[in-house]
Amino acid sequence: MNYKRILAALTASLMVMASVSCETDKPVESDVDTPVVTDQTDSAETEKATEKEETTEKNDSAETTEKKSEKTTAVTEKSDKDTKTTVAKTTKKTDKKENKTETTNAGNDENGEENTDATTTKVTEKATGATTTTATTQPEKTFDAEITFNETASVKGINAEASGSVVKIVAGGDYIIKGSTSNGQIYINTATEEKVEITLDNVDITCGGGPAIFVNEAKRCVLKLKEGSINYLSDGGNDKINDGVIFSNDTLRIKGDGYLEINAGNAHGIASDDDVIIESGEYVINSIKSGIIANDNITVNGGELTIFGGTNGLKSKGTMIINDGTMWICGGSKEEKSSLYAASGLYYRGGYVYAAGNQVTPPSETPNPYIVVNWLNGLPANSTVGFILGGTEFASLTPKTNFRCVMMLAPDILVGDGFTPVVDGNGNGDFTVADGQNLFVIE
Repeated sequence: MNYKRILAALTASLMVMASVSCETDKPVESDVDTPVVTDQTDSAETEKATEKEETTEKNDSAETTEKKSEKTTAVTEKSDKDTKTTVAKTTKKTDKKENKTETTNAGNDENGEENTDATTTKVTEKATGATTTTATTQPEKTFDAEITFNETASVKGINAEASGSVVKIVAGGDYIIKGSTSNGQIYINTATEEKVEITLDNVDITCGGGPAIFVNEAKRCVLKLKEGSINYLSDGGNDKINDGVIFSNDTLRIKGDGYLEINAGNAHGIASDDDVIIESGEYVINSIKSGIIANDNITVNGGELTIFGGTNGLKSKGTMIINDGTMWICGGSKEEKSSLYAASGLYYRGGYVYAAGNQVTPPSETPNPYIVVNWLNGLPANSTVGFILGGTEFASLTPKTNFRCVMMLAPDILVGDGFTPVVDGNGNGDFTVADGQNLFVIE
């Protein structure tokens, strides 16, 4: 009985000691991370996962590199297109500026030797190539006939024929004239009254017995001065009917960007039985009678005219209209002759007019005040008259004959401006501009 109680007590004591041992083996929680040790199976799976991730990263990197490469190529292609466009534009600028880019990039090295930037050379070469493909060239104007004077005349083309030093144009069309002759003529006679355009390209034509250019019949005749050309026309004789170096029975229009000097030994410089219209160009006319005369109307739309008339400077038996341009006009020495004469009215709308003669036709219409100065005792030939407005000399002219009256038309003349006429460097009084006509009389 006692033996059984002792055995039960020993068994209970052993169970308590085992329970205390389990609590001690239990891991202690810590704030420090403890490495996790896995067994071999977990390690293998992890290694495979790592290899998969590395493979995926390599693939992703390759794809990324390829995409970047494609993107770079696309950018490069776009850049090339942009460069071509830029070169094309630069080429056009280079063409207009006569290869200014190439010359401005050239320089000198340290030894003073001339050098050219290599990059600039390449751009220039590309630009040259681009010019071939992108530049457009305006086609040269074609003419129905080319007329050349070398004392005698020759004709290449249609509707014109030469006989010695006289050329006859028989139909409408465009004609270009070159060369010189001491006794020749351009004679225009179109039976059907067609339009004729004549281009003067550095001509020097003198006709001893009539007009150098004679428009006998044409619906309309245009005389054009080729750009940059210098041309001379003269006449002589005693033709009282066809009495101009340039004479036309019909309306005559003159234009161009060249120079024309006319010396009238017979009568007038330019004469028309209808109208004379000056569009542009530079003209110097010396004439025994009027510089320009028209039966119906004279219109000036532009250009520069210097006229020394033996009687009148500009004379219209009808009206005269001045829209623009710059004119220095001198009339003759006869008492009744004018620098500007318009029987039916002078209409001024713009431009600059400086006129000197014994008389002048005042404008019937003008947008601003104008000035007329009259010297009662007159002034001798070759006196130089200056026009000073508001302290600034606008122009001066020197008539070749005696005169007593000058006129100034200009858009700059305003009410209240001070005006001083100057003769051979000496002021002839100080005047104040009023509205309308300003007539200043000097004894």
